[in-house]
Amino acid sequence: MKISLRRINDSYLFETKNERGDIVLLDNKSEEDPRGSSPMDLILRGIAGCSSIDVVMILRKQHHELEDIQVHVEGFREDGAVPNVFKKIHLDFILKGDVTPAKAKRAVELSMDKYCSVAKMLEKAAGISYSVQLNGEKVC
Repeated sequence: MKISLRRINDSYLFETKNERGDIVLLDNKSEEDPRGSSPMDLILRGIAGCSSIDVVMILRKQHHELEDIQVHVEGFREDGAVPNVFKKIHLDFILKGDVTPAKAKRAVELSMDKYCSVAKMLEKAAGISYSVQLNGEKVC
């Protein structure tokens, strides 16, 4: 896996590109009008994406197709700390579809505890918690 980065303005805006040519813009969130995600934003996006892919894959293997999946992620940092890393991360999985609550909970559990590489890496530095909603009802 390789990523290249190049500066595209005279401030903090960067373009990153992977080997396939996919582009993601990075910017400093303290800029007046940031045009890209901050690196810390990308970490939260990464755990949301990684775990969502797992959940969809796990449920598909069980012949369950979700109508919708959303994940809301919140990262908590210690004010004034340098470096200002995440101390806690919480993910709220919002699933919709013909899936039992037990299967929905288990799919998220498997992702967070076993399969999601991003979660496994981040758990070394931050406490990770999650909740699951299915069809508007809280599962855990």
